[in-house]
Amino acid sequence: MANVSSSAVAVPTFSGLRANATKVNGAQKVMAVSQSQRVRSSVKASLKEVGAAVVATAASAMIASNAMALEVLLGGDDGSLAFIPSNFSVNPGEKIVFKNNAGFPHNVVFDEDEIPGGVDASKISMSEEELLNAAGETYVVTLTEKGSYSFYCSPHQGAGMVGKVTVN
Repeated sequence: MANVSSSAVAVPTFSGLRANATKVNGAQKVMAVSQSQRVRSSVKASLKEVGAAVVATAASAMIASNAMALEVLLGGDDGSLAFIPSNFSVNPGEKIVFKNNAGFPHNVVFDEDEIPGGVDASKISMSEEELLNAAGETYVVTLTEKGSYSFYCSPHQGAGMVGKVTVN
């Protein structure tokens, strides 16, 4: 079995160059590295660290934004034709995820007479004809104007499937 040992090699430094000595296949190889090359290597390493931090921050923001969504079930587990919850509050810009649960088809229509002035009901509502037909299908809306918004499920409005959200 061979023994490997290392010995110190003195390498001179001269006018902005740094020499590096390495052994390759038993022969000593000396490479000169300029100051600017060392700085570039350091910058590249720093940029990689910054990039990793940016990716981690973006991932955290995505997780946080998902956590800032309120889920409203369309139809109760007991088969009731209701929004669960039917009356709730959100912050401006918070997502509301309406999720088909039971007793479908359902939709979400905001009553144009019971929303804040200047808000276009057609831009935040599903059309009366558009329906969520399967369990787990969703409709997502983000309300930005403060005030109260009344909404209903057009196929089940007569059965009392109505709700209200307040944007604080």
